[in-house]
Amino acid sequence: MIQKHPICPNLIRKVPKKFSWLDHRLVCDHHIDRCSHQAATLYLFLVTVSDSQGLSYYSDHSISKRLAMDENSLAQVRQELAHIGLIAYKKPLYQVLALDTPHQQTIKRPRSQLQSIQKIFKQIGEEAS
Repeated sequence: MIQKHPICPNLIRKVPKKFSWLDHRLVCDHHIDRCSHQAATLYLFLVTVSDSQGLSYYSDHSISKRLAMDENSLAQVRQELAHIGLIAYKKPLYQVLALDTPHQQTIKRPRSQLQSIQKIFKQIGEEAS
């Protein structure tokens, strides 16, 4: 095993009172691999400014200015992160989402709403008749 020693022992970071964190699964589970550089930049910003529930009210104008990104690019990057499942957005609120496995994020439906494929095809056949 590699022995690690701080390069600058007098500058070892300490956890401040207001601490934002990045989930290690962002790298280990390859979520970051699916992001463009701009998307990763926005994600880092949102993780840093969000509260304990992952919520942030930063405006598009403020984010665009801080990240040197025009508002059209911001909208595209925001959509990219939402598609990947890393954030949710409902103007003006951002939410950084938990990094659970994809099957854990699927919407659970009550059993009464589930139908077999056979039943669905039967209904289609009845409607066509």
